[in-house]
Parts: sequence; C-alpha cells; structure tokens
Amino acid sequence: MILSTLCYMERDGKYLMLHRNKKKNDVNHGKWIGVGGKLESGEAPEECLIREVLEETGCRLLSWRFRGVLTFIYDDKEPEYIFTYTSDSFEGEPTDFECGEGELKWVDKSDILGLDLWEGDRPMLKRLMESNDVFSIKLCYNGDVLMEIKEFS
Repeated sequence: MILSTLCYMERDGKYLMLHRNKKKNDVNHGKWIGVGGKLESGEAPEECLIREVLEETGCRLLSWRFRGVLTFIYDDKEPEYIFTYTSDSFEGEPTDFECGEGELKWVDKSDILGLDLWEGDRPMLKRLMESNDVFSIKLCYNGDVLMEIKEFS
C-alpha cells in the first residue's frame, strides 16, 4: 500500500496547480495536479504535507485543512491512499520557485475542470470547491481508464 498527501494551495479564488511535465516516465506526465508526495517511513501525513509543499513550491504552510481521503485501486499495482488538504495560509511565493516536478501555476477555480486532469480528480476537485465536508472517494482504474467511482460523505 502506498500512502501519500495532496495539497491544493488557495489564493484569490485560485488553486496552485502543478503541470507534471519535467520527469521522464512520470505516471502523472502531462496532467495537472496539486502538490504532494509519498510519506516517508515514520512520517505522519501532516509531516509529509509540510515537507512536500516546501520541496515542491518553496512555501512554508502556516495552516491547512484536512479535506478527505482518495483511495486509488489499480489493476496492475498496489493501492494508494492519498490524504487530501487545502491551505490558504503559507509563507513564500511559489512563482519564484523552480519545481523539479513540473510547472507551477495559479489557476482560477472556474478553469480547473478544463485542465488535463485525471478523470478521478474531477469529483474530488468539485467536492473541494463546492463543500467543506470531509470526503472519501474510491477510484478504480484499469490502466489509465477510470472504471468505477464510489463517493462517501
């Protein structure tokens, strides 16, 4: 099982999005996602969140809000559980930071669903933008094709 974090930093009606376009053989290549990454041994999700946001954006989170869990089930690899957060309180300016994962860009929330996203990210992003409720979403993939979505409130 893979454990990871995902953060959508917020400012002025926008989310900071990461266009994954720099790493070869990146499973997310070409997709727009939030920032985050895998938990290291002995790390709490919040420790991973703080570390990954700093590594990928150069920003230090001052506060954050747990929003939910994404469960990814794949036909050809182990399941992944992603602890999802938002933050509108941080120090630093990500536009001044060179990210080794891809290009960082502030995107209007109204434009997010028009980006090249994983299909399973769409219901999660709608939840983030339309509700403050904590969620759990299970996404079952066969290769890159989303086969099933189960949403829990």
